[in-house]
Amino acid sequence: MKALHIITGLGVGGAEQQLRLLLRHLPVPCDVVTLTDPGPVADGLAADGVRVVHLGMTGNRDLTALPRLTRLVRRGRYDLVHTHLYRACLYGRIAARLAGVRAVVATEHSLGDSQMEGRPLTAGVRGLYLLGERLGRSTVAVSPTVAERLSRWGVPGPRITVVPNGIDLARFAFDPVARRRTRDRLGLPADAFVVGGIGRLAPGKRFDVLIHALARLPADCRLLLVGGGAQESALRRAAREAGVADRVLFTGERPYVPDGSPGPDLPALTSAMDVLAAPSPEEAFGLAVVEALAAGLPVRYTSCPALQDLPPKAAPDAVRVPCRADAYARALAEVRAAGPGPRTAAEAARHYCITRSAARLMDVYAAALAPTSPHVPIQQGATPS
Repeated sequence: MKALHIITGLGVGGAEQQLRLLLRHLPVPCDVVTLTDPGPVADGLAADGVRVVHLGMTGNRDLTALPRLTRLVRRGRYDLVHTHLYRACLYGRIAARLAGVRAVVATEHSLGDSQMEGRPLTAGVRGLYLLGERLGRSTVAVSPTVAERLSRWGVPGPRITVVPNGIDLARFAFDPVARRRTRDRLGLPADAFVVGGIGRLAPGKRFDVLIHALARLPADCRLLLVGGGAQESALRRAAREAGVADRVLFTGERPYVPDGSPGPDLPALTSAMDVLAAPSPEEAFGLAVVEALAAGLPVRYTSCPALQDLPPKAAPDAVRVPCRADAYARALAEVRAAGPGPRTAAEAARHYCITRSAARLMDVYAAALAPTSPHVPIQQGATPS
């Protein structure tokens, strides 16, 4: 089997990093096409030995990209095409069918109740999505919550399969040496109480809530924001206005796996934190929360389908908090007062091992390639078989 993955862009984001991690564990040769912005993840994939092609698409309505993508799929003689993110799913499914590839799988990474990948879910967005979805064999949802949303949209249940996001447990294991080294490198005092926030700096992530919560916490508390995005300047301004600019540290985008770039990677940054706070009110999975649990961190979150689909005992130190500054200030103060606990991975993190997700995806590929195309049903719960 030879597979082609088509993705909208390869900047440092959850879906992009998840693709790189997944390709490290899939036992089939894979190439990758990025429609726009090759970004740092493209360099990381190339370093892993994956062939990456940049299609050079100029915008959502650049229809000239479709024949180029179709020719690329046809020349590659791929057995299966796997698409990721909205624009790539739309163009990739059409191109695959025009090129004669009928085994088409798409992963839905970012479908919320009111938005997808940060864009409002208008009737037009939904209509185009459903038209494109009919051209594939299977749609992969990263959580049962997303599967239910797809079903409510009108995607037939037998076409939906749950394959949870996966993490590299060993990479996120707490490392006391990395904790000291990372804090020294970032200028964080050894005795500071460090609140972490991980994700795109976009309005929907609501990191402004953490800035205003920080203003209610003692002076030894710091906020470490890991990620990049258009809202960085607004968040910096909010920190200045709240009087905590000297206690908020922006690291920019950081890789999930080593890529040779300077600065600490994401696992080292989680080791440097004392708690992860995730105030986003709408998530498709909640990958940052699961990675924090793998690092043994207590977690305070507003939305995380990955946890909502598991029994509470799987993550006893993950507590749901309303998306308000006062609520997060109280919750974080309680974690600080309780003091550090053992930094061992929660059972919830072990549940989402990347090797299990890769094995489940191979089952989806086999079903898509079967001559009779047997459907893979929605999986109840989040455990890959």
